[in-house]
Amino acid sequence: MDVKSYRKSLKGILTYIVYIAMTQEINIDTASLEQLRDVLVNKTGDVKLANRFRALFNLKSIGGELQDRDQANKAVDYISEAFKDHSELLKHEVAYVLGQTKNLHAVTSLRDVLKSQDQQCMVRHEAAEALGALGDVDSLPLLEDYFKNDPEIEIRQTCELAIERIKWENSEKATTEQLEQSAYTSIDPAPPLATNQESKVDKLQAILNDQDKPLFERYRAMFRLRDLGTDEACLALASGFGDPSALFKHEIAYVFGQLCNPVSVPSLIKVLKDETQAGMVRHEAAEALGSIATDECLPVLESFLNDKEAVVRESAIVALDMYEYENSTEMEYATIKTN
Repeated sequence: MDVKSYRKSLKGILTYIVYIAMTQEINIDTASLEQLRDVLVNKTGDVKLANRFRALFNLKSIGGELQDRDQANKAVDYISEAFKDHSELLKHEVAYVLGQTKNLHAVTSLRDVLKSQDQQCMVRHEAAEALGALGDVDSLPLLEDYFKNDPEIEIRQTCELAIERIKWENSEKATTEQLEQSAYTSIDPAPPLATNQESKVDKLQAILNDQDKPLFERYRAMFRLRDLGTDEACLALASGFGDPSALFKHEIAYVFGQLCNPVSVPSLIKVLKDETQAGMVRHEAAEALGSIATDECLPVLESFLNDKEAVVRESAIVALDMYEYENSTEMEYATIKTN
């Protein structure tokens, strides 16, 4: 798989990190796990955000190598240390990464984050989603509790999705449904709708926007539209920005970051500029624009470097780096300094 194809198969910031990692020689043997941890947690206090994400990606790769369980678990523990950081953007990506490792050793720290009222909503949401991505059946009672009782609607909705995803993964449907082979390797909050269930864009759009249907089914329609990937499908997805749910809208923006289809740019710009939107939605819109990287994205992203919301400011910084590399012919990037 070439860089472009692989890059778009991941989520948000990781599209940028994977691009960097794959267009240079990053020999993780030259940096110990401890050195990578020190970069991730910004031990020296002056590590650039981009390098911290690169360290996160390298640790994630080791954390998912389950053949060496001791090393994998140590990498997961080091990743989890970053939950002590002040950056909402970094911590939410840490939770996402842990969910993508397929390593159940991450469950304990993810549960702790979900339960912590000291963590931001966006971070707790990502922890709940990661428990669903890991398919952790033993987390179902906790997820049920927070689905019923958490005061944050984004947490309740995420727990609802995680519960349904775990149940689906352990059901007969997971082995019998006809799912299209996706170009995207990410473990998503819901599988796409089966190919024999619905493939017409207008029907999928109707499911996507039908608030009387279960959220899990609407997400399945969302990811089916993503996998179709046509301009028509993208425009259907954009209609989801009219939903009242911040969680739902942030997932639409995430999908656009994977698709990298310029037809979605106007709707993403509109969302990013709308200060009534939740930070989790605007941040994901900024990252998607950085990934799409058309000419019109540049001045828009630059205008949000001083946004009043930290998660939007940081996302604009990373998105501009993404934009630069999408439009660069350079194939090398400075290595992480570990001393």
